[in-house]
Formats: sequence, structure tokens, C-alpha cells
Amino acid sequence: MAVLNKIRQRSVFLIVIIALALFSFVLADLIRNGGAISQKAENVIATINGKDIDRTDFARKVETASRSFGGGSSSIQAVNYVWNQEIRETVFEEQFEELGIIVGEDQVNQLLEESLANNPTFQNEAGVFDKAKMQEYVANVKATSPQAYQQWLEYEVSISKGAREQVYLNMIKAGVGSTLKEGELVYKMENDNVDIKYVQLPFSSIEDAEVNVTDAEIKAYVDAHADQYKAEASRSIRYVLFNEEASQEDIDEIKGRVASLLDDKAEFENGKTDTVKGFRNVENVEDYVNQNSAVKFDDRFKFKKDLPATVADTIYNLEVGGVYGPYKDGDFIKVSRVVAQKQIPDSVKASHILISWVGLGTAGDTKRTKEEAKALADSIIGVTRADKAKFATLASEFSADSSNKDKGGDLGYFTPGAMVPVFNDYCFDNKTGDQGIVETQFGYHIISIEDQTDEERAIKVATVAQKVEPSEKTINAIFTETTKFQISAKDKDFEEVSKENELTVRPVNNIKELDENIPGLGARRTVVQWAFNEESKIGEIKRFDIPEGYAVVQLTAKSDKGTMTVEDASPTVKPILIKEKKAETLKAKISGTALDAIAQSQGQTVKVASALTMKTPTISGAGTEPKVVGTAFALEIGNVSGPIVGNNGVYVVEVTKKTPASGLETYMSYASQTSKTQAGLVNSKVFDALKEAAEIEDKRARFY
Repeated sequence: MAVLNKIRQRSVFLIVIIALALFSFVLADLIRNGGAISQKAENVIATINGKDIDRTDFARKVETASRSFGGGSSSIQAVNYVWNQEIRETVFEEQFEELGIIVGEDQVNQLLEESLANNPTFQNEAGVFDKAKMQEYVANVKATSPQAYQQWLEYEVSISKGAREQVYLNMIKAGVGSTLKEGELVYKMENDNVDIKYVQLPFSSIEDAEVNVTDAEIKAYVDAHADQYKAEASRSIRYVLFNEEASQEDIDEIKGRVASLLDDKAEFENGKTDTVKGFRNVENVEDYVNQNSAVKFDDRFKFKKDLPATVADTIYNLEVGGVYGPYKDGDFIKVSRVVAQKQIPDSVKASHILISWVGLGTAGDTKRTKEEAKALADSIIGVTRADKAKFATLASEFSADSSNKDKGGDLGYFTPGAMVPVFNDYCFDNKTGDQGIVETQFGYHIISIEDQTDEERAIKVATVAQKVEPSEKTINAIFTETTKFQISAKDKDFEEVSKENELTVRPVNNIKELDENIPGLGARRTVVQWAFNEESKIGEIKRFDIPEGYAVVQLTAKSDKGTMTVEDASPTVKPILIKEKKAETLKAKISGTALDAIAQSQGQTVKVASALTMKTPTISGAGTEPKVVGTAFALEIGNVSGPIVGNNGVYVVEVTKKTPASGLETYMSYASQTSKTQAGLVNSKVFDALKEAAEIEDKRARFY
């Protein structure tokens, strides 16, 4: 009781203490998670012109895009696709709002009708788009499938956005045009021409090795052209591979295991000894292969050329019942047994008429049942057997195979195994001129054998195959080797330890933050994410699991966003500076204005070029030289230019003739064509300009 009284007396104090404790708990949780602001930021994948892009919504769109792309695309491809869509939508939406561009319901409905006009779901019996059908469809999916209805609403929104975008772009196109004067200029650039004599001092006359370009000069050039040499953040790595490959001991063990399948075995069970037949003597070869092999039984006759090249001669020359192996073929250890042989054509030419029925993928619009299809096939073959000339006409009328029905059902020549088994067997087991009906998963085929090439021996081979894989012992040894290397490389030089272990070091430079593929490793997004992690330091080493084994990777360099380094810019800038220095050297060699004298002093010849135009400034024997041709048009006849630095050398030119175009009464056609060309660039150029002007904070790399 005394204790309870004390608690009651200090109740206010206790409440304050408990409140402070709860507050500190909440505060600690906020601090640990970066606070409410940070939590909000975690849900934002990007900010475009102040608009936050929600991460969850973005992820949903990426998932949808991935499904639409199918299995051939990577997640980063889907991410980049959605990213471009988000930027486009955001920058255009701002323009729509600023200009007050809206699209009415009637316009959206009209666009829906145009886009869905060829969809059978929304067509009436006459094959014409029916608005009532569309309304019925929307009402149905709204009542039965919330997901499908949401997709429909998104489709309507996309139609509306597309319409507003088209209105916006059309407004810009309306302001793009060319005057008659501009049309005249285009005409003159195409048709005015000039004849010249010239001397070329080619850049190739000076070896690149003779020109010295310093890092300081490259840096100065980059600084002076910073806009052209922007660099994204990048990382460089190097790595070595430890492949989990089977050792020779593993291969020998697998060979022994496969060899043991050949002969009969005595097995003791239930108090008695039974003989289990081996592969050499077993009667049901197909079941035996399917039970004991990593590759299922192939029930086809093969020619010598169809057998593995390294053992083709040996296996093809075996008699029926003959066995060969164990032998290595690719990633498998195999034993093979010849189970049958026969003479068959090495190719067959055939035609067919495919009769389908409701429920098959080839059915199309047909309503016939399987029984009706069989009756039709029997009827057709009765006609074609009586009159082969009618086969092509009937194929055109009845065949469900649209790829060849208009060719009379002609399938051309094909080799054994090219067709589904029952079709293949009929064609190769029968003779030229035979006709028959076979059933496949596509329908009933009325087959006519048109031709068969020379027969040769074919064999059916049963093969038991076991995949060559590293044993657990080998896998453990490789893991141990990898771990030892990783530890040693942290204490010593990565390159040195690799050399000691006879491992190839593979450098990869300038990896970008959203890159996915690592040369030699394939799609390894985890490696890129690690390299860009703020906590990853230069020199740090990490092991990554890969399907082939392990990759031990070292981070070798970090480069922040900004201007290119001298090293990165050098491959581009150095040739420019070499050309500039060569140009100065060559210009200094030119003195006087007489072409013959200049050519003689430099060991060159005076050349001529005729009918040069400004639109196509190509000089015969020199290449494309717009500066040289432009200078020639600015000179008077008989005048000689000073040294001109072109694309391929330094030139001195003399104009020998000018031929102005005759002119036109109106240049409307040229002005119109120029306007069309400019309007055609609007769609891409406007988006590029809006994207360039946008303020974008991209955080995709944190989540993908």
C-alpha cells in the first residue's frame, strides 16, 4: 500500500516520463529512417521541372512495359522506355497548360473510333466500326474486370494526350515555313556551279607521330569547348573470372558412369538375383534413353551430315545394334547405338491443303467441326486423286495455310525432320505421286508428294547423354581458390596477384550509372550498383556470383559528372589538335599566289574540278570540302585564294568559271519542299528542345 501511495503522489511526474520516452522512441525512429522528409523522398524516383515522379507508379509502368516487350528485353530497357515517356508527358503537359490546349469528348471519341476501326471486337456484322459495340464492351469490362477497365481508362487518357500533343505540334508546324527568297537560295545552292583549279597539301603528307600534342593542350581545348565535352558520372573496374568448370577428374568420372550403362548388371533383390539389361542389349531403347539420359530419345532417321562432326564417320559406319562411346560431344558425355537403318530421299518436294476446325490455332473464321473437316478432307482427296490438276485450285479455295495456299499449297523442298513427325514420315516413307491425309495439331493435311531426290542410307541413333558438370569437390575447390585470391588481392596489388595465379585481368572503363551490361560478364546490374554505391571506395574488391562461377571485381576509378578528363577526351580531341597543327605547318609552306609555283615547290600537281555546287561540295580527288567550295563561290573569276584549311588538307584555289543557274519564274516548289522538310523535323526537335531545357533530377539508379 505504501508503494501504491507513492506512485499516486508522483502520477504527474510518471506521465511526463512516459510521454518523453514515447517521444524519444518516435524521434529515434524518424532519425534512423531519415525523417518524414526523407521517407517522402524515398517514394520519389525523379523530379522533372518540379514535378515528383512517384516510384510506385513508375514501377507499375515498368512492369507493364516489360510484359509488352516480352522476354527479349531487360529491366533497364523497360525502365528507360518508361523514363522517356515520363519526360515527354511532363514537358508537354506544361506546354498544354500554359497554352490552354484541351481536347473535347467528341474529339476523343472520334480518335477512339479511328484507332479501333479495324478491331473485330468493335465491328458490326458488316465489318464496320459500331459505337454501340464499344460502349457495350466498356460497360462489360467495368462490371467484370476492374483491371481491364483501368487499362481502358488509361488508353482513353493516352488518346487524349496524343491528340493534345498533335494539336501543339501542328501549331508549331503552322509557324514553320520558307519564303520564296529562301526557296530561291535553295535552288541556287543546287544549281549554281563553279569550276576551279586547285593545289592540295594533304594532311597525310605529315605523319601523326611527327606532331606533338600535350595533355595541357588537350585540357585547354576541352575547357574552351566545355559544352561539347560534358561527361556523365562514371566508374572503372577490373575483374578476374573463376569459372566453375568440370575438372579432368570429373570428366573421367562421368565417362565411367556412362560406360557402366552399356553392359548388363546383376542385381540382388527380394532374395533373388535378376539381370538388368544394359544399353547395349536393352530391347525398349526409347524408354531406356528417356530414363537414363539428359537428352530425350530422338525418333528420327539421320544422314551422316546430321551426326556430330567429330564422330560422324564412326557412328554412320556402325551396323544396326552397333555401339560407340563413351565420347565427348560439346557439354555432354555420350554413348550411341544404331537402332535402325533405311534408304530414304535426302529431300522431298510436297504440296498440301490444310483443313482446320473450330478450336485450332489455324481455324481462323471457320465454324466447321472436326468431323466436318475430316469429311471435307476425304472429299477433296477424292477429287485430287482423280484429277491432280485440281490440287492447286482446291488449295487456294480451302487451305487454312495462308503462307502457301496461293501457291497451290507448294511447300518446296525440305529435308528429313523439317516437318512435324507424322507429316515428315508420310513424305519420306511414300513415293513421288502419292497422295494421303495425315492429322497434326494444325488440322488435316491432304499431302501430294511432288518429287523426291536421290535416296541414301539413313540411320536412327539412340544416344544416352550425361551433362559434363563440375563435382561438389571441384565447386568447393573453386570457391576456396576464389576466396584466397580475394584475400590476397586486398593485401597486394590486384594485377600482381592475378599474374601469380595465371589469371587474366579484364579492365572495363567509363561505366555509366544506368548501364547494365559489363563486357565479358553480360547483364550484371549488381556490379554497376556496387561501383556507384557511395560507400564503395577506389581499390575496394568484391566477389560476385555469376552463372559461370565467380567474378572478383575491383573498383579502380570514379569520375563525377562534369567536364571530360584529359584521358577520356583525348581520343576525340587529339586528332583535332593534330590536324590544326598540321594545318599551321602546311600553311607556312605556302608562298606566292601562282598555283604552278606552289605545286612545284611542294611536290604536288595542279588539279581541276568542274561543276561544283554548294549543296554537294565534293571535289573530285579531294573529298567533301564545304569550306573550299564556299570560298570558291566567293571569289571572282581568275582570283586565287589564300590557304584554306579543309577536311583533308590545306588548299589554294583559283576560280576558272562560274555558271549561275538560269533561274525560275517562281520558287514556290523549292519553298514548299523546304517547308515540308522543316515541318518534318518538328516532332523530334521540339521534344529534344523541351527535354534540354527541363530541370531533371534523376534517381533511377537508386532503385534499378
